[in-house]
Amino acid sequence: MELVLFLTIHFREEIIMSAVTTTKKKSFTTFQMALIAVMAAITCILGPLSIPIPISPVPISLTNLAIYLTVCLLGWKFGTISYLIYLLIGIAGLPVFSGFSSGFAKLLGPTGGYLIGFIPMAIICGFAFEKFSNRGMQIVGLAIGTIVAYIFGTAWLAIEAHLTFYQALLAGVIPYIPGDLVKIILVVLAGPIVKKRLQSGGFLL
Repeated sequence: MELVLFLTIHFREEIIMSAVTTTKKKSFTTFQMALIAVMAAITCILGPLSIPIPISPVPISLTNLAIYLTVCLLGWKFGTISYLIYLLIGIAGLPVFSGFSSGFAKLLGPTGGYLIGFIPMAIICGFAFEKFSNRGMQIVGLAIGTIVAYIFGTAWLAIEAHLTFYQALLAGVIPYIPGDLVKIILVVLAGPIVKKRLQSGGFLL
């Protein structure tokens, strides 16, 4: 009789613990989804803000800055998902791309390669933040991710604008290197501080 009572109590405890764990997992997933949505919204705000320059069909954009910050806060996995949501929103027709443009045609234009290149960039940059606490290594990781995005963007710009790769490099990469370096250093210095503040406030796990 005592054995039956013990097993009954133990079984009830297991059910309760299982229910609590399931609830925590669900709320954790919901919280993650909310963070992904918030950072996608921030990218939608910063992405359209661009400065056209006369020497290139590629404007100065804040999209990569938003991606650096997103993967710093969320990591490579959720940061990349956040960027993909932003990309889909723009393709669907909302004016969230540079210069408040939108649509699938944007991917076929001069800057389409950069929009695609930002996907592997998000993965690489997020990995750098997750695996390295040293700021120097983080800067190297973000620089590598940015170079990958440059390669995608330059290759497509050369095809779309009928330029040589070198000409596309001069038009779509060289003028932007100093600004992108500033963005990288800014996020590496300020991003972890922002992340700690959000974690201490309960806004990040």
